[in-house]
Amino acid sequence: MKKYFSILFLAFLFLSFSKPTFRVSKLKNSIDLQDTLVLNTKSFKKNVHASYYSDKLNGRKTASGEIFNNTKYTAAHKTLNFGTKLKVTNLANNKSVVVVVNDRGPFSKVREIDLSKKAFMEIATNKNQGQLLVNIAIITK
Repeated sequence: MKKYFSILFLAFLFLSFSKPTFRVSKLKNSIDLQDTLVLNTKSFKKNVHASYYSDKLNGRKTASGEIFNNTKYTAAHKTLNFGTKLKVTNLANNKSVVVVVNDRGPFSKVREIDLSKKAFMEIATNKNQGQLLVNIAIITK
């Protein structure tokens, strides 16, 4: 019995003083990966165009069946599975955001991804522009 408690006590001490490999600071809407220090990613597309959804689409159903909300961190992509988490990085300022694919689009040959307005504005340098050059990486587990 003493041996059991000794092992538990040592495990507790070890876990108490060890540093985590990543942290999640603030929860932002439904995605809890916005402020992580370490993300396992796999490069998907480089130097592609991103745009953002119009406010008039708020409240409509997305292709996944969810109700679209421009204040969440979501995206539309032509082929990626719904629920795929992406790290989108603005090439102009190296700011990035994590979004979840929940819709289809954009329906333009020039653009690769449509971001929610909140996600777009978080990484945009000039808030008056309608598209950005970005790198897209898939977040793996």
